[in-house]
Amino acid sequence: MGINFLRGNPQAPKGHAIFIARSTNDPRTLFCTYCLVPPIPMSLTKYLPPLFAAQIPAEELRDATNVAGMPIPPMLEEAISMEYLEMLAERRDDDLCDIGKVSSRDEMSRMQMAALSSQEYAQLYSNSISELSLDSPGNAAAIEEPIALDDLDAEELLLQTMSDRQKLAELGKLVGTARYSLDGHDTSLLKDTKKRMERIARLLAEKYRSTEIVAAAVNPDARGAKLVELYLSRAFKLLDEQYAEIPGIERAIRELQE
Repeated sequence: MGINFLRGNPQAPKGHAIFIARSTNDPRTLFCTYCLVPPIPMSLTKYLPPLFAAQIPAEELRDATNVAGMPIPPMLEEAISMEYLEMLAERRDDDLCDIGKVSSRDEMSRMQMAALSSQEYAQLYSNSISELSLDSPGNAAAIEEPIALDDLDAEELLLQTMSDRQKLAELGKLVGTARYSLDGHDTSLLKDTKKRMERIARLLAEKYRSTEIVAAAVNPDARGAKLVELYLSRAFKLLDEQYAEIPGIERAIRELQE
């Protein structure tokens, strides 16, 4: 990805930075978030009630044992101006980092860029602290090993922070990609899209029938296209508590399946 330090030293990050990204749709539009690397190693599992922790898969608990760079807010938000961010960074003595370009219309990309850039910044910070610990052997035990970026599933972390509405909206976007790949006979794109859809489906409650949404989305015939549209409509009606409209949608689904 690559972080460009506009203020600060990439060899010695402060551990707190303002990230900026420019819109690919309009270069005048600027997005930003704040990245914080906790100075003290932190494990989220320590603060979870035992009953709640027992319901979380072991691999997710394992991922939560080391919290590195955290974007606050978790998605790049539109900024007032570059001048204002420069003033803030100077006043607060923050690093100021340009993390590239992002689409203003793709919220998922803005969340993913914030998360991945935060992990990259955290890696730079960890490297800097590790080098410092070499000069202070007595303090080395207190410094944890840097967290490898490959060990972090940024997309999974992003999905965990999304609401049901955001997950369904992202699923709807991927449905469009799946139908496009079917029309173009792009099996590689279809396989990747299905995998991403299944990941979102696992995080949604059974009442939304997300597995049926995925199955209909990758169904190559015309019935699949109609079914997925109905399933998505049903999910959003359920989310919006428009229960009166659901029976009609379910009848239409049953008719297509006969």
